[in-house]
Amino acid sequence: MLVGGCDVGSTTGKAVILDGTSVVSHFITPSTTSPEKTARTAMDEAVKMAGLTAYDDLRYIVGTGYGRLKVPFANENVSEITCHARGAHWLNPAVRTVVDIGGQDCKVMSVDKNGKVIEFAMNDRCAAGTGRFFEAMARVLNCGLEGISALDQQGSNPASITSQCSVFAESEVITLISEGIPLPDIVAGINNSVANRLFSMVRRIGLTKELALTGGCSKNEGLAKALEKKLGVTVTLLPQDPQIAGAVGAALIACERAEKN
Repeated sequence: MLVGGCDVGSTTGKAVILDGTSVVSHFITPSTTSPEKTARTAMDEAVKMAGLTAYDDLRYIVGTGYGRLKVPFANENVSEITCHARGAHWLNPAVRTVVDIGGQDCKVMSVDKNGKVIEFAMNDRCAAGTGRFFEAMARVLNCGLEGISALDQQGSNPASITSQCSVFAESEVITLISEGIPLPDIVAGINNSVANRLFSMVRRIGLTKELALTGGCSKNEGLAKALEKKLGVTVTLLPQDPQIAGAVGAALIACERAEKN
């Protein structure tokens, strides 16, 4: 039995084909101005990679993400909080805390042994600590997102970036550059500032090991290391691309619905 999950985010669209026990295929595509177009592009490619010919080959499809209401081929839509928690826990059953850092928001979820959300905290009113924040910082530093992520670009004396607002933080970084602060120290300071924000959210719901990162920003190794140092834990790695965790969770729910029906 094949099912699908489609996660339409502000930055990327992700689609996953699941056979109930493993991921058969997945595809990630940049988001367009049309959530419907993004969803179709992602799912079309995932279907093709699975050797299928049409959406009808899938028993059930669940949409998630900020654009979940615009996934025209989905049988239903489910909150990305539920889906990221389920997906991360299924990829690694030891996970009890999930930190999802997306393009326009960040979420921290506490999950039980079944991957069900017990409690969560969410920042969706400010770009600080999101993918948009890192994009803005990379643009100012002219180093690309890879430069902010790479461990060999992290300085040993992180610069202090205190503003919680992306616009003001950008001004702080420009000032640091003009003062001649080494680029690696500024990069480390950027990751530290986001880690501090996430630390506050984790503290709100309580940290339970193991902790995993999901979302596109989970690939930022510098941020992961900064968060590990701040929390005093080791970030648990997922066996598949952590960016597809939400789509995996959606597909798992699709599998449950299909079996029930």
